[in-house]
Amino acid sequence: MSLEEVARAVAGCVACPLAQTRLKTVPGDGPATAEIMFIGEAPGYHENQQGRPFVGPAGQLLDELLASIGLKRPDVFIANVVKCRPPSNRDPQPEEIAACSEYLDAQIKIIGPKVIVTLGRYSMARFFPGESISKIHGVARQRDGVTCFAMYHPAAALHQPALRQTLFRDMAKLPDIVAKAKAADAPAEPPAPPDMPEQLSLF
Repeated sequence: MSLEEVARAVAGCVACPLAQTRLKTVPGDGPATAEIMFIGEAPGYHENQQGRPFVGPAGQLLDELLASIGLKRPDVFIANVVKCRPPSNRDPQPEEIAACSEYLDAQIKIIGPKVIVTLGRYSMARFFPGESISKIHGVARQRDGVTCFAMYHPAAALHQPALRQTLFRDMAKLPDIVAKAKAADAPAEPPAPPDMPEQLSLF
């Protein structure tokens, strides 16, 4: 399966009531070769209009965060745990998250990211169940063989400006986390052959 096939499946999905109220599905955006995958919560108004994730004010802040570590949108894959906008931007419901889980699972499998960055508590809960985002933001842990890194959702900083610097501090840790994840996955170099004794001359 490809990312395009996942997107087509999302476009035709009627597995939960959000299918009745959405304008456009928002499967995700980015290359299948991305080393970093950002996972947010759910599309908002602007995402529902355009069919792309993080294109509103929170997305503009995410662009700033990426730029702060030398990255641009085409360098990463961005998705949400829910692929359709909940009415009035309410929180996604458990059954809606469950209905979309197979699509997110497929995207993670296809991309095989080195690091998954969770944005917000609903995304965090998928990889850090039972944890509090105030306690584990900026922390990287292994989950099913993938490094997962929890951050606040950029939208939180729009409502609580004090979180803006927290987001930038956490984002600044990401390059080192990616480097460590890549080093851990790198195949070990084969041992050097033993020194061979000089061949004795028979003559």
